[in-house]
Amino acid sequence: MVLTENLLLLASLLVFVAILVSKVGSRLGTPSLLVFLLLGMVAGADGIGLRFDNHEVVESICHFAMTIILFTAGLETSIAETRPVLKQGIILSTLGVLITVLLTGTFIWLTVGHLAELGIIMCFLMAAIMGSTDSASVFSVLREKKLHLRENLSPMLELESGSNDPMAYMLTIVLVKMLTTEDLLSNGILPIVLNLVIQIVVGVAIGFAMGFATKWLIEHVRFSTFALTSILILSIGFFTNGLTSLLHGNALLAIYIAAIIIGNKARLVQKKEMLHFFDGLTWLMQLTMFLMLGLLARPSQMLPLIVPALLIGLFMTLVARPASVFLCLLPFKGISFRAKTLVSWVGMKGAGPILFALCPVVAGLEHSSEMFNIVFLVTLFSLLLKGTTLGKMAKLLKLSYEEEPQTETFGMEIPEEMGVTRDHVVTPEDLASGTTLRDLHLPHGIRVMMVKRSDQFLVPHGSMVLQPDDHLIILIGESDD
Repeated sequence: MVLTENLLLLASLLVFVAILVSKVGSRLGTPSLLVFLLLGMVAGADGIGLRFDNHEVVESICHFAMTIILFTAGLETSIAETRPVLKQGIILSTLGVLITVLLTGTFIWLTVGHLAELGIIMCFLMAAIMGSTDSASVFSVLREKKLHLRENLSPMLELESGSNDPMAYMLTIVLVKMLTTEDLLSNGILPIVLNLVIQIVVGVAIGFAMGFATKWLIEHVRFSTFALTSILILSIGFFTNGLTSLLHGNALLAIYIAAIIIGNKARLVQKKEMLHFFDGLTWLMQLTMFLMLGLLARPSQMLPLIVPALLIGLFMTLVARPASVFLCLLPFKGISFRAKTLVSWVGMKGAGPILFALCPVVAGLEHSSEMFNIVFLVTLFSLLLKGTTLGKMAKLLKLSYEEEPQTETFGMEIPEEMGVTRDHVVTPEDLASGTTLRDLHLPHGIRVMMVKRSDQFLVPHGSMVLQPDDHLIILIGESDD
């Protein structure tokens, strides 16, 4: 029996090594999440020999992690930025997933399905599991590579990847029930469609209700530190998840909607620090998910499945994903062909599909182990191909650009209502007409809030003597003088 102390030691070593290895991988252009997944495989039964095959425990832990990842994604989603691409993102995350599943499921049934004697429902189940783009993978690659995309593509991609997991998960659960419940299809397709509608309606309703309830609570109950507020918000996210599941709604959809409302409507004090807290927690959850899913993998069992997995991966990359994107974005004339091409290429898989692939395994379905291995291989293929080439593809299509460096505020929280902040480094030319702050003759509405000189932080005043290379934090807003 392994002692708790040894489990903690092993877990800490895996996390420590994963972070160090990901640093090396990022220099080679490899996404960190792919490194975490591979490291889990190396540490597993076919590698170092760490045996861990409790699929039920992994599924529970990864669902917990997915809740935090989607909740953080919702908090960081800006309504102002996504409003222009709201229709496109929603259509891609619903109709786009459905088109991808229909095309991929048909392809699997006509090729791999016949060879492996898989039923048509099992083929569409495999397609549904891989139907979504993984939010953790997309967010990680876009931000890790610091990709800034034209034509408002970044908010569209983040909205799509954050909101299409619920659709894929609903289809997965429904298809698993069809395979495990013999008389489910005897009543026709109407009860199945009704079940999907109920899940969506309940998820949306609870998401909005919990989001605005949290907004009211935060505005009427103040805490001494942002840490307590962050923990309160996180607990509400878990409560939203549990309540929605209890009422047979889509929990992933509910927590994502609730988080968007909290992040955009609630008056969050020290919001920047709060988002840093959730961002760090999300990285820990992503790392945990990919390591644990990697530990479940058995490369020796995957070798015979490489060819079918490669065929499915290529079909999804070159046919299913582009077809769904171009069909869904057909009504939007303002999106260029180059932009649609890049959106097609960004459809990365990740921990989400592998997690969903555990559903048929836990349900005890026949061929579920082979399905899990194929999904795992397709995910590796997707992360390796798209994760390493996304930046190059964006440059090739001339859709990426260098963003101006963010204003350095040295940890100060500046409310947006006060105005816009800028930082400025003092040059000898600035001091040509005088060396004091007053001699700069700043226009009305512009104030210097702080001066950083080497390692010192100085409170500014009119007679302060400035020096070249002083770093000024400037606030631009309304003035009454």
